[in-house]
Amino acid sequence: MPEILEIEAYRQLAARTVGRTVDDVVAPDPWFLKDGIDASTLRAALVGRRVGGVRRIGKLLLIDLDDGPTLGLRFGMTGRLIVDGVAAIDALEYGPARDDPAWERFRLVFADGGALAISDPRRLGGVLLDPDESRLGADAMTVTPEQLAAALHRSTAPVKARLMDQARLAGLGNLLTDESLW
Repeated sequence: MPEILEIEAYRQLAARTVGRTVDDVVAPDPWFLKDGIDASTLRAALVGRRVGGVRRIGKLLLIDLDDGPTLGLRFGMTGRLIVDGVAAIDALEYGPARDDPAWERFRLVFADGGALAISDPRRLGGVLLDPDESRLGADAMTVTPEQLAAALHRSTAPVKARLMDQARLAGLGNLLTDESLW
């Protein structure tokens, strides 16, 4: 189940795409495209643009395109990132131990022949165009003690619920929160 640690591994792998030009967008699963976007909208926004940078906020992977939009990738519980045929993580704790081509939900094809793809058997992830980053709290990997105190302050919710609230603290899921509280 991808949490901040897995998404950081995805960010590191996705960094291989910086400087490459998007040649095509393959989105065979319209449900995987969020906020009303469709494959033709993504093609119009992305094709011909170069990847300028890759970053992460919590569990959201962000691909910034030169002179263009930001592509947001979410991985749900079973999504995996694959760049040029290489997976950042071979298997997830609660995901299947095999691959199936039918699970590919999204692919950026680069002019040099390589690709960035998302494989997600359960279809719980998604692709966003210019996601609202302001909806996320401080990143759990770089949170300061002051930011953590502010995220946990003024709530009657259980500590676990506050830690998992992505608007308060971005990146923690069930596994990391349970381990942290144990």
